[in-house]
Amino acid sequence: MALTTFGAIMGFAAEITGQTAEIYKTLGQKAKDLGLKEVLQTLSVEGEKSRSLMEKTRRENVTEMILEPITGLHQEGYEIDLKVTDQMGDADLLKAALAFEEREKKFFSDVSSKVPLPEVARIFRKMAQKKQENLEKLQNLALNQALKKRS
Repeated sequence: MALTTFGAIMGFAAEITGQTAEIYKTLGQKAKDLGLKEVLQTLSVEGEKSRSLMEKTRRENVTEMILEPITGLHQEGYEIDLKVTDQMGDADLLKAALAFEEREKKFFSDVSSKVPLPEVARIFRKMAQKKQENLEKLQNLALNQALKKRS
């Protein structure tokens, strides 16, 4: 589905951040490594805050953006099909978290260049930057796990 209006973009942003927060909560419960568990729990809390921010941004800016057409964004480009199973080990959980952070970073970056309202574009750029920081944390965890296996 094309995301052609401000409301559709903000609704989708709230939806994916909320879904990701729930998934991180579930993944955090399955993680065995304490460091991974802690990061996933933190990402879950951040996801809920992000969802709230997206909803607030939509409420505060909807009148200014209602007639502005937006092109080039499609929901399908940001969907991830993940089945959380009991067989998932920490490496699988980490891979899933990396995929979700990468997806949201791409979405927020893409939207920041399409939304004509500077205040909203700035919020999306900050969100993309935060996702990059989260990716770096998760990549460091992956590296540490790989080093532990070699030892």
